[in-house]
Amino acid sequence: MNRGLERAARTAAGNATAIGYVSGWRLVRLLPEPAARRLFDRIADRAHRRDGRSVQRLRQNLARVRPDATEQELEVLTHEAVRSYLRYWCESFRLPSWPIEDLVRRTRTVREHILRDAYAQGNGVVVSLPHMANWDWAGAWACATGMPLATVAERLEPERLFDEFVSYRRSLGMEILPLTRRQAHAGALATDAAGVFGRLVEWVCGGGLVCLLADRDLSRSGVEVMLSGERARMPSGPALLARRTGAPLIPATLAYVGNDMEITIHPAVPHQQGSDGLVAMMQGVADAFSGAVRARPQDWHMMQKVFVPDLGSQ
Repeated sequence: MNRGLERAARTAAGNATAIGYVSGWRLVRLLPEPAARRLFDRIADRAHRRDGRSVQRLRQNLARVRPDATEQELEVLTHEAVRSYLRYWCESFRLPSWPIEDLVRRTRTVREHILRDAYAQGNGVVVSLPHMANWDWAGAWACATGMPLATVAERLEPERLFDEFVSYRRSLGMEILPLTRRQAHAGALATDAAGVFGRLVEWVCGGGLVCLLADRDLSRSGVEVMLSGERARMPSGPALLARRTGAPLIPATLAYVGNDMEITIHPAVPHQQGSDGLVAMMQGVADAFSGAVRARPQDWHMMQKVFVPDLGSQ
């Protein structure tokens, strides 16, 4: 069974095909957690040795975050980061079968009162997160502790994979809004940013929580900020949404601590007007992200280009 699971997980993490993802999702729940973690560590070790394009990009991003690291230190860090990334997949496969009380027990928080107090006001909250540790776990924790949330997701191909993705997250209590909509002809996709933004505005104005991953600009029309001492591009959507609705914009960062996960809530970023104000607000988010990424770079799963010097070559 382990060989079949390993093939499924490799396929899911490497290619994100429907068969690999769904098979791994279902089969890996049959293993005890320590055995599942060992399996995914082996997959991570092989991925690191193969040194494919995603691993190379991860290494380059980590080199910008840790410019003082020696070549050997950077390689050790990259290996740890690949293991952390595969841990995310392992947990995501297993999350639907976790007892909710176990998930909550294994979630540590720092300054949780900032989020709780803002949510209790009833005016909605916008939370920005980086791709760190396990954001699905964080979302499940929020829903399980009385804060159902809405978020935006890229539409994955094939369609079956996206359907499984949405069904899984909705089972955890999340409202998932696809960033693109399917056209009537031959599988074409069209962006639906305006429609999605309008639904997010409604959710927040109804007193809801919106969580948005914000350390990578999918639109390529975001704002330039300084992230961990380097020029980077981040989406302006979280700041726009917070400003439109009057809701607080709260950064949150994640890190693994042993078998647990820690969610750190940062102080709300002050609202500022105008286009320069959007940049300033997202710089506030980037500042919170920067400290967390520097502290736990191995838990930052960024295998795409985010830094401005790298964006010229796609």
